[in-house]
Amino acid sequence: MRWKVCAMLEARRTTPLAWLGQLVLYAAFMLVIGVFSRWPVYQHLAPDQALVKVSFIHTGKPLGECKTQSEAELAKLPPNMRAPTRCPRERSPVRIEVDIGGVTALSRSAPPTGLSRDGASALYERLVVPAGAQRIAVRLNDDARSTGFSYQREAHLTLAPAQVLVIDFDPERGGITIQ
Repeated sequence: MRWKVCAMLEARRTTPLAWLGQLVLYAAFMLVIGVFSRWPVYQHLAPDQALVKVSFIHTGKPLGECKTQSEAELAKLPPNMRAPTRCPRERSPVRIEVDIGGVTALSRSAPPTGLSRDGASALYERLVVPAGAQRIAVRLNDDARSTGFSYQREAHLTLAPAQVLVIDFDPERGGITIQ
């Protein structure tokens, strides 16, 4: 039994050739990582371009008006469902248009999420634009019952090369934000 343990320990000893092989493999692995960390060169944008990101999550207005229920209608309902007003759950899709330099660059409608279509609408779009002076107009409608746009914002900006401009919607800050 004792000689079996000694034989196992003897077999586990590493020879200088094994050390050398391990060193060569580690060096090759480091070389591959070093080469691919510098090559191929990744360029996010061309030197004369900037990026406009349109990103928002917003809950649209209800699709219909709330209805006040009569006493007869309330009496027909179970006691736990006797709310005096009944409002539709479904929300309006949020529609957005972005004009850059007087030309419509983006026109999208984001549907509400959820099984009952009562959740928030979400949108994320990237627009590559030329760097320099730009006139950006953003229009957003969150009410399907109205034909116009509920929120509008226009800005004259100078975009630096590789600059990222974010267009968002924040009702607490007055609506459309351009940062």
